[in-house]
Amino acid sequence: MIFIVVKFKVLDEHQNDWLLITKEFTEATRSEPGNLWFEWHRSADNPAEFVLIEAFADGQAGSDHVNADHFRKGLDAMRPALSETPRILHTELPGDDWSRMGELEFAS
Repeated sequence: MIFIVVKFKVLDEHQNDWLLITKEFTEATRSEPGNLWFEWHRSADNPAEFVLIEAFADGQAGSDHVNADHFRKGLDAMRPALSETPRILHTELPGDDWSRMGELEFAS
């Protein structure tokens, strides 16, 4: 699977409408056949920082995503609301879902 985490720094005036700005992009991405998950989270320490955690089944699904019309439209919608260039981590991982955290495993 392709695993991606992106940090977005949003302008003060767009902090409360960021999820609305990205709604169409989010919904379209979640409906892609190769998308495993696409989740927005807001930093507990910095209300201007949103973190996107996303995963795609494989490289082809990731390529299809960045070449989709809704990807370009999503970037165009986000760009005016950003205060700086987003930061990204991108890697390929085995599997297709989250693993269990052994350190906090519940006994059966």
